[in-house]
Amino acid sequence: MLKHRGFPGRLPGSDYQFTIRRENRKKGATPLARRERFKDRKPADRRADTAFLAALIEHFGDEPFVRGNLDAGRLSWLLGREVKPVGDLDPIDYEQLLRVDMAAAEASFPEIFVRDQPPVSDWDDGDGDGDDGWQDDGDR
Repeated sequence: MLKHRGFPGRLPGSDYQFTIRRENRKKGATPLARRERFKDRKPADRRADTAFLAALIEHFGDEPFVRGNLDAGRLSWLLGREVKPVGDLDPIDYEQLLRVDMAAAEASFPEIFVRDQPPVSDWDDGDGDGDDGWQDDGDR
């Protein structure tokens, strides 16, 4: 089982895990199965999904990645929508290739894709007068 070094192990300040420590040699990998996300899910569950998907995007982008030590439960909340198998899905294979569907991810979790920088039209120089620091002296 491949261990994804540098990938966050859990959602900070919670018990929502993102990775597992070791493979289950007796029973094999926990099967991946698409889970339905209902609108009445707890906010903490939604935060965990958002943070996990953001970590996947930060680590892998839209490139294929191996399931490895990523938590099956967390992956299952995204499987078939934002995270899709490459080729046929083998739900109990640690070597299963997956890929983030960036269009689906942006549609479901737009807050991940918000840029820190506001659009140029919204820039302000921070002095509180509402202008952007440029002055029109009329000579140009």
